[in-house]
This record gives sequence, C-alpha cells and structure tokens, in this order.
Amino acid sequence: MKLGAFFSAAVLAVGLILAQEQQQQDQQQQQSPVEWQPKTIAHKDVKPFSQPEPVTISEKAGVKFKPQIDIKLDAPTGGCRGSGHGSQIYDRSTWFNGLWAIMYSWYFPKDSPSSRLGHRHDWEHIVVFIDNPKVPEPKILSCSPSWHSGYNKYAPCPADVIDGSSVKVKYEHSWPLNHALDITKDAGTFQDLIMWGQMSDLARRALNDTKFGKANTPMNDWNFLGKVEKSWPFK
Repeated sequence: MKLGAFFSAAVLAVGLILAQEQQQQDQQQQQSPVEWQPKTIAHKDVKPFSQPEPVTISEKAGVKFKPQIDIKLDAPTGGCRGSGHGSQIYDRSTWFNGLWAIMYSWYFPKDSPSSRLGHRHDWEHIVVFIDNPKVPEPKILSCSPSWHSGYNKYAPCPADVIDGSSVKVKYEHSWPLNHALDITKDAGTFQDLIMWGQMSDLARRALNDTKFGKANTPMNDWNFLGKVEKSWPFK
C-alpha cells in the first residue's frame, strides 16, 4: 500500500470514529435531557402578562367567557400583599366530546387555612363548557370548578352565578381543609388573561417542568387533557 493511501484510509477511519462518538453523545443528551432548573425572583418583581387583543376564535371565546373570582379571605397576613403589579388568569381550551372546553387557572403562592396547616403554592381552576365558539352567540352549558383533588360539577351552570357571559367563582377554605373553588352569587374581580398559545416557549416550559410541590399546574401538557376529562359533568 502506498503511504499516501494509508494516511487517507487512517484519516477516514479516525473521522468515522469521531463521527460515531459524536452521534452517541448526541443520542445520550437527547435521552438524558438536562433537568429543568427554574429561576426565582422576589414576589415584588412578579408581573402578569398583559392581556393581548384577541384575534382568533378561541382567543375571543376565552376573553368573552373569562370568569370573575371572589377571594373569601381575611386581611392578608405575614407581609404577603402581592406584588402590586396585578394578577393573572391563564386559559387553555380544546374540543372535548363535541363541546368547547375552556380551562381558566389561577396561581396562589400559598395555601394555608390556618397556622401550621397547608402548603406553599396552589393552583386552582374552572372548566367552562360551551356549545361552540364559532356560532354568533355561544352558550355556557356547564361549569366545573376545582375542588381539592376533584370537581364540583354543574350541568347546567346555575343562572344566578353567571354575570352576562362570566361565571362567578369564589376561593375559600372550609377549615381544616385547604382552599378550593366553587361557584357563587357574589361578584368578583377580573384579571388579565393569557392563553397557553400566547405565551413564549420558555414560559410554557417553565409551567411544564417546574415542580410546585403539592400543587399541580392544571393546564400544562401533562395535566390538561386528563383534568378536562375528569371535569366532564355530563353522564
């Protein structure tokens, strides 16, 4: 064998080996992704997403049927008085069993009915089922507010808890149980709404991969469809 041909073959062999090693490293990285490490900020720096102008049919339906929430709590304690920048409501929707399901979610930094009870972080939500967001006047057919590990299901949703196109819900606890949602006749407040598809990839990844202890993010990719199915009020 000529010397030049030998070196060419050797270089080719080394190149193939390096390529194989790189491919194995890439496969290992894909199989073992880096664990998500959330970064935290001070509560006073937390700012909600501004509510975008709705454009699509699902966005318009999300804004139209946005619920109002009445916080049934005593005065804040322990210096916990929010960031001062406002609050947020999250929305994710889908077709389910022929109806349009809209899940509205709120995050609370703590869930404690009294001293030494409860836990940090709380996610609560309500699933509102409407007939069809595409028709001129879509109607609310049912509502299912989250109640601890399950739901209070109302089909139909009582007329006296609907203000126009907004379901009125309350956030309260029944000691010694932690907080949960239910419907109410009392008016509440609205928050800026951000839909799952309107958030950045990084924001969605944070909600998908961040662990909130005993609280589960209801509208992330791992929980959303299962919770919609569980909230279904029609037998």
